[in-house]
Parts: sequence; C-alpha cells; structure tokens
Amino acid sequence: MFAVIKTGGRQYRVVPDDVLEIGKIAGEVGTIMQLGEVLLVGGEQAVLGAPTVAGASVADEVLQHKRGPKIIAFKKRRRKNSRRKRGYRDEITVLRVTEILTDNKQPTIGPRPKKEKPVVAAPTEGDEGEAPKAAKKKAPAKKAVAKKAAAKPRAKPEAKKAPAKKAASKAKGTKK
Repeated sequence: MFAVIKTGGRQYRVVPDDVLEIGKIAGEVGTIMQLGEVLLVGGEQAVLGAPTVAGASVADEVLQHKRGPKIIAFKKRRRKNSRRKRGYRDEITVLRVTEILTDNKQPTIGPRPKKEKPVVAAPTEGDEGEAPKAAKKKAPAKKAVAKKAAAKPRAKPEAKKAPAKKAASKAKGTKK
C-alpha cells in the first residue's frame, strides 16, 4: 500500500517505513504525528481524492529537526560595482512513515525505542597501568613519512651566480 501526501506545498509518494525530509513542521522528536492531506491511496484498489481522500491520513514518527545545505544567492551587475551575496539554509523535519490509515482510524504503532549506546566502564584503580588498545596504536603513516625524510636528506641549494656579462662587442665607429 502507498499514498501520495501533500505538505509544505510539495507532494510525496510514501510507503510504510519510508524516511523523508520535508519542510519544518511543529512536533517534538520521537512523537507520532498524522498528516491529513492525502491525495491518493494506492494498493489493490486505488482511491483518488477530490481534492483529498476523505478519512485517510498518514502516521509519521518525527526523527529529527535539522537544517538543509547552504544555498548561496550571488548577484552581480557587471561594470556597476554592484555585488550581493546572500546565504540561506532550509529548516527540515525528518519523518519516518509508520502507517497509512483509512476510514478515520487512529495510529496503532508507537514510536520506535531509541538504540542505547554501549557504556564503556571507567578504569578502576587496579586497571590504571592498562591503557585502552585504541590509545596504544600510533599512526604508521606518520612514521613512514619521518623515515623517508631521514633517509634522503636534501642537499643545500647553492646560491645562484649572476650570469656572466657578455664580452664587449667591437666598437662601431672605428675605421681602419
């Protein structure tokens, strides 16, 4: 089953478990929202709205609010000494589609639990002598560069000598 929804003046084709970025909408991260402007519900029998499908909605989980890439608007009028540079970043809400609902139903699937990061135990008094393995490793690339520099010392550049002056040409004007 799929649906075509309209939000922020744009239309999106969505299926359950889709992640999409739309213009910023109000809602806290981790909550379930319903988008009610459904233009089409597809499946075995497609239902086309005029302009929207009555009783249809799409349930979404808000994943995060963020800003889009920077867009630079640079305007220049040649030979007029006129330049204007203006930057802009869009406000974006990232959603995950949980369900496509019809017949005025309410969402049944709640937000997914967040994955917890594994907690690294702090070293105790007995473990002070042991450093983590990641800290013991050194970058081999830096050593290789240092060895190359030590193996091939550069010769000192000799001072450039001024070019020799040309021999004076025979004087023009002397007659024999």
